[in-house]
Amino acid sequence: MNEIYIDAGMHESRVAVMDENGFAEVHIERSSEERTVSNIYKGIVENVLPGIQAAFVNIGFEKNAFLYVKDAIDYKENGFGDNSSQIMINKVLKQGDEIMVQVTKEPTGNKGARVTTHITLPGRYMVLMPKIDYIGISRRIEDADERERLKALASSLEPDGMGLIVRTEAEGKHEDELKEDISFLVKLWEKIACEAQKGKSPRLVHKDADMVYRTIRDLFNRDTVKIVINDKDAYDKARELIGVFSPSQLKVLEYYDSGSDMFGYFGLEKEIEKALSRKVWLKSGGYIVIDQTEALTSIDVNTGKYTGSSNFKDTIMDINMEAVREIARQLRIRDIGGIIIIDFIDMDDERQKMALLEELRNQLKKDRTKSSVLGITQLGLVEMTRKKVGKRLSFIMQKQCPVCEGSGRIADEKTVIMIILRKIESIFKETDVPAVLVEMSDIIEDYIHENDDFIIKQLELKYNRKIIIDGLSNIEYGDFKIKYLTDDFSKSDFENLVKEGTKVEINAARNGMLNASSKTLKIDGRIDEIIHGANGSIDKVIIDVSH
Repeated sequence: MNEIYIDAGMHESRVAVMDENGFAEVHIERSSEERTVSNIYKGIVENVLPGIQAAFVNIGFEKNAFLYVKDAIDYKENGFGDNSSQIMINKVLKQGDEIMVQVTKEPTGNKGARVTTHITLPGRYMVLMPKIDYIGISRRIEDADERERLKALASSLEPDGMGLIVRTEAEGKHEDELKEDISFLVKLWEKIACEAQKGKSPRLVHKDADMVYRTIRDLFNRDTVKIVINDKDAYDKARELIGVFSPSQLKVLEYYDSGSDMFGYFGLEKEIEKALSRKVWLKSGGYIVIDQTEALTSIDVNTGKYTGSSNFKDTIMDINMEAVREIARQLRIRDIGGIIIIDFIDMDDERQKMALLEELRNQLKKDRTKSSVLGITQLGLVEMTRKKVGKRLSFIMQKQCPVCEGSGRIADEKTVIMIILRKIESIFKETDVPAVLVEMSDIIEDYIHENDDFIIKQLELKYNRKIIIDGLSNIEYGDFKIKYLTDDFSKSDFENLVKEGTKVEINAARNGMLNASSKTLKIDGRIDEIIHGANGSIDKVIIDVSH
């Protein structure tokens, strides 16, 4: 069972998939960030590097695309065996060659796209491989007799010199349906091959279908019980496609015409927010922590609030098995690829370890993206890989924190204060300036007043100079500015500006909607009156000074 929700917006389109276990997948495309996976380009080989058995191909992107030797070999000439790994890249390509390639992995960060010369064209039931003579069957078709039937059909229908992969949706389909799908794909390839002969390189030769078409082609299946779409044009297109692919399922299609946000109405916005969180709670009270780095993704399983049964071994096994199901789900939702290391709660029983790995493999079968569970290391860590295709969810929706630069940690208040003090002391040693004004984050100023007033006074006494601190909301945490005060500065200039017991009128430096009782205000004193402007924003604040 699955449900598909398509949010077709002007600037962003989103697709969410729900299955029997809840939120399962989300795909996001923005008009400002064009999707390139499966697009076909005519490119120019810029560099051939035998040292890494790869070439860099200019396909018109900002960064050249990466082409590995195995993705460049003509398998019709060399076959699939181990011999192909002995072929050097400089025997296959040379600088300046024009080649047709297909993007298999989106460019991310400082890495260019990954490409292959082994073009694949997916249809509803078949995937055509114009340059490889090979027959493959979807691993998700498990019935042995059905696999044999489909393999025999594919072999009889295989176009000359081309290959076919039978997709999961072909299960139970008749020869005529498969034949029609193959005929469409062959005509598409002929059109692409003809287009590739025209024009200059680098350029786009074939663009993959839009999100609505791909969703119906790749996600819609016999188990789909609902498709909800909030855009009339997208709804009409989906209706036309389903009418061709599976007319009997037209009744599952719904048009969402409410003015409210569809993802919000169906609770999908909250699910996406959860998918961006580092910590994921399990229903039992345990939790997993997901940390993604450039090299790999680590997942840590913890018992949390779960106490379980009286049997400690069973408690550990229960929470690890629950974590397995959630980890497989999170990998799909977040589209995490590459090397993945999972630190389950330690188990001594070998049978339990094997059962855990088996459950992980079973859960990953639900995933359309290929993965491989390699086993358990001597340290008790589970190693696995998942194919990288598109950009992971966090890469699409988040950016690196400018304060911590992606580390997740920043200097604490004490460290920032020590940095400021060292800078002030250096100024006092090198100059005769009578006083300095230090502009800093209001968070750091608050911390000084609450905890470290004495260290400022100690530094003033040591050098017989004056230090004025000023916390500002528009200065980032950790940043600060030190200004020299002139020789005609008098300590009383600042000390006598405000006297205890007086009322002071303060102009608002930054507008905001506040009440006199607001607990977010950090004013050392009592708010006497707030004067609002015409639009309701704060204009002036009058406070009683306590000290």
